[in-house]
Amino acid sequence: MGLNLTKEELKQYDGKDGHKAYVAIDGTIYDVTDVDAWKNGEHHGNVAGKDLSEVITTAPHKKSVLAKLPVVGKLV
Repeated sequence: MGLNLTKEELKQYDGKDGHKAYVAIDGTIYDVTDVDAWKNGEHHGNVAGKDLSEVITTAPHKKSVLAKLPVVGKLV
């Protein structure tokens, strides 16, 4: 169930040119495509299609926002 993507494969989900916008946190891939704050695959200097596990710990919201996001798969 869900996608298993490598970091290389995750890069194609950058939210640009009609692509979905996915981010990985702690091995789980979340869909941020429909999140207004992630318009065009960018959010406060971060870009979709990447593993943002390190970055999220410095965000004001920390990991509290993850429960609201659809899970689409695992980072392998």
